[in-house]
Amino acid sequence: MEDPSRVVYLSAASAWEMSIKRGKGRLDSPTDVAEAISSNGFRELPVSVLHAQEVAELPPHHADPFDRILIAQARVEGLTIVTRDSAFDAYPVPLLAA
Repeated sequence: MEDPSRVVYLSAASAWEMSIKRGKGRLDSPTDVAEAISSNGFRELPVSVLHAQEVAELPPHHADPFDRILIAQARVEGLTIVTRDSAFDAYPVPLLAA
């Protein structure tokens, strides 16, 4: 991720989940996620209809809708997910341990 030649994306689904958790007091995160994405050199990854459709193709290993859309996005876009959540291990998607 520190290689400047690599593009790092942050999904709109991740920003949504962060905002929900911040609103409930369960996460200390930037209030302006868009600015944080930009200032860290990341790119925003919107959720598309193709991403939503891909969710139906995933095995039902667990029901977290945010995780499932992230996995679908990675599959559609050919991306690697950076995570420490072992639930992602059950899905056919490249992972990078956080």
